[in-house]
Amino acid sequence: MSTSGFNLTPGKSDNKTTEALTTPPSYHPFKGALLFILALFFFTCQDTTTKYLSIHYKVPFIAAIRYIVNCLLMMIILLPTQGKKLLQTQRTRWVILRAACLPFITLFIGLALQRMPVAETTAISFLAPMLVILIARPILGERIGILGWIASLTGFAGVLLIVRPSSNLDHTGIIYVLCAVVASAAYQLLSRVLISTERAVVMLFYTTLMGSICFGVCLPWYWSGRVPDLRELLLLLSLGITGGLGHFLFTSAYQHAQASLLAPITYLQLLWAGLLGWLVFGHVPDRLSVIGMCVVTASGILITLRSRQSPSLTKQ
Repeated sequence: MSTSGFNLTPGKSDNKTTEALTTPPSYHPFKGALLFILALFFFTCQDTTTKYLSIHYKVPFIAAIRYIVNCLLMMIILLPTQGKKLLQTQRTRWVILRAACLPFITLFIGLALQRMPVAETTAISFLAPMLVILIARPILGERIGILGWIASLTGFAGVLLIVRPSSNLDHTGIIYVLCAVVASAAYQLLSRVLISTERAVVMLFYTTLMGSICFGVCLPWYWSGRVPDLRELLLLLSLGITGGLGHFLFTSAYQHAQASLLAPITYLQLLWAGLLGWLVFGHVPDRLSVIGMCVVTASGILITLRSRQSPSLTKQ
């Protein structure tokens, strides 16, 4: 494991890594798109389950079970083949900082879901890639361009339609999801910087390990003492499984299809969120909120068009 300082310049790679990066990948677009759609479904299942469980349990307790189960699964599956390689990084401090962002995202999204519907929370969270575009110029030196500005302003307008005063959304919940957006933007920027030197599976392991530590330490203080019944226990365990499967399928999708093809599919998560929100909680967004979600989706497509002119940003 490297203990190098906070250096954002790409590290040197060995010959095998260089060959792997220069070897043209074999793409299967349909398979990649299918894996991506399934990943988004699992992510939405995780959010819906979190909202359901938050009725009886505190969010940090739910998050602790999710990360601990996820981390144990990764260790059982990957440690026999990966061993110490699962901890080897080129820029360890930045990897840890990136990993620390995800527990904040989980906490704030969980608190928001406690107070707001799944579809509206998901839609507002899509502000993150738009914020990344605005921050990328001063931090990474990237040009925003006219499409970037239009996409960001359009997405912001769509969110304003969703959170308008007459929407009756919980104001504290809105603040929580906006905090999650800021943490998510930092997470995505660090992902963009680190992907050139770090393996995706290693970064994923660090995020689950960090989440397990952060929420696991707090577990005794946030467990109300309520003993889960069989259904609640299965739902709690499912969080680690759906999260792990979601991230595995998400990463696998990028091995079979280009980011420019997969990026627009991300907004299908709004459809999953609306569908599961209706099936589980009986919630149907009002007309203006649906229009706002469509506007956010359109802005995401503009971001995709822009990304074809610059290095794509992938979620890890």
